[in-house]
Order: sequence, then structure tokens, then C-alpha cells
Amino acid sequence: MASVGTVHSGNNVNLKSEQSVDTPQRFSLPPKPSVTADSSLRFKISGLKVSYGPKEVLHGIDINISSNVVTALIGPSGCGKSTFLRSLNRMTETVRTARVEGDILLDDENIADMDVVKLRRRVGMVFQRPNPFPKSIFDNVAYGLRINGHKGSLSESVEHSLRRAALWDEVKDQLHKSAYTLSGGQQQRLCIARALAVDPEVLLLDEPCSALDPVTTAKIEELLFQLKPSCTIVIVTHNMQQAARASDFTAFLLEGRLIEYQPTPKLFTTPADPRTEAYITGRFG
Repeated sequence: MASVGTVHSGNNVNLKSEQSVDTPQRFSLPPKPSVTADSSLRFKISGLKVSYGPKEVLHGIDINISSNVVTALIGPSGCGKSTFLRSLNRMTETVRTARVEGDILLDDENIADMDVVKLRRRVGMVFQRPNPFPKSIFDNVAYGLRINGHKGSLSESVEHSLRRAALWDEVKDQLHKSAYTLSGGQQQRLCIARALAVDPEVLLLDEPCSALDPVTTAKIEELLFQLKPSCTIVIVTHNMQQAARASDFTAFLLEGRLIEYQPTPKLFTTPADPRTEAYITGRFG
């Protein structure tokens, strides 16, 4: 089992010659609050393999993910980041040809034995592109509450979720307008509010800022810090600066294998594996 600090070997990858590429400087990061590897674990993952038809895309991933921290998944396109993320709430099952092997324990319970609806209530997900429902802003946030038989004030719960997603002040006077009237960044925060409405223990984010402007990206990154005390967050990103700014731990995947998993400041300043250094300094990917 790979805890923080473990380095995994994988297939060799051809890197560009150092003589032909100017090597950028490693990241210089400000100190972050101390988060240790013995924090309580939310996920314990061992031997995770995922295949789509005959093609295996994850090759035996072993990793522990701590509670109430932000964990970033980085790596080049096609390395398996999104597949790994989707496996954490069994979204891989929506692909008919998918096959999953290994164990994923959520609070020491195997997710394969859980009711999938209850699992996805505990482990929410926000996708790369905003996907609001064709409903009002209010009804988008209230949707999960209603189908789960929410008791109490629906209006108060919707307001609470919108505040948690840093959207309330922007939409409080237009709650009954269509969600499609919002900007792309607002729609993404609406989707986060919708996911937060049912109080998930874990929030999975698959490149949530890839199509957003810098101002909106900064709002979502600030939101991650605000959510940490109440929610474990796992985020896929292609943006190295975002991973460095917003996460406590970072995992580097390459060709379906976990290469390195470290506290973020350590991985970005003194990576243990030369492939990690090559990736974060832009020599490939």
C-alpha cells in the first residue's frame, strides 16, 4: 500500500534531451499549514485496475487519501487521472465495457459493497464542463435535496449551499431564472453548490477550471480552502500552478501508473522520481 512519500516504478518514458530543451526552474512555494501522512484516511486503495474492453488503463494503483485535505492528480493527457477519479464513486460503471479490479475502501468499507446511490450521495462529483439542469437556479440546487426527502427549510438549505459555493451574492435576486442565464464560471459554481447541497463527505473535481477565466479560477481555488474542514477534495488538473497553489498532496500518474505521491511542496520542489521532475518542468506532457 502506498502512503504519502511512496514512489512507484512504471514503464520508462522517452523524454526530450536536456541539451535540446531549456529546463524551467522548479516551483518555489510558500509554506503551507502542516498536514501529515498520519491524518485520518478517507480512502484506502489497493491494486486498482480499470479496463475498457481489452485495454487496461490503470495498472494496479495503491494509494491512501487523507480526510479533509485537497489531493491533486496530475499527469499528461491519457494517463488515467479521470478514470481514477471516476472509480472513487463508481462512475466507471456508466461505461458498459468497463471492468474494475482491486479494492477501494471509503472509511474502511469497500465501495463495491455499497448501494451506488448512497455512495454517490457521500462522494459527489463536478465535471470539467458545467452541466446545469434545464431548471431554475433554485431548482438546480434543490434537486438533490428533494429526491433525498429533505426535511426542513428548502430555501435555507439552498441559500447555505450557494453561500458555500461563493455564489449567493451574485444570484440571490434571480434564483428563479434559468441556470443557463449564468456565465460559465457561475454555472460551474452552481454545479458545485448542487453537489454540496446533500453534504457529501468527498468532492471529486475533474478539471473544474479548465475553461474558466483567471478571476473565476481564483474564486474556485479559494472555495477549496473553505471546504476542506468539512469535505475531502480530490481534483484533476493539467495546471501545475493550480496544483501547487490549491492542494495539500499531489499524485503524479503516467501511463496508468502512480509514479509519485507526496505532500505538494515536496513534490514540486524536490521530486523523488526523475519522471516527475521532467513532467513538472515541462520536458514532456
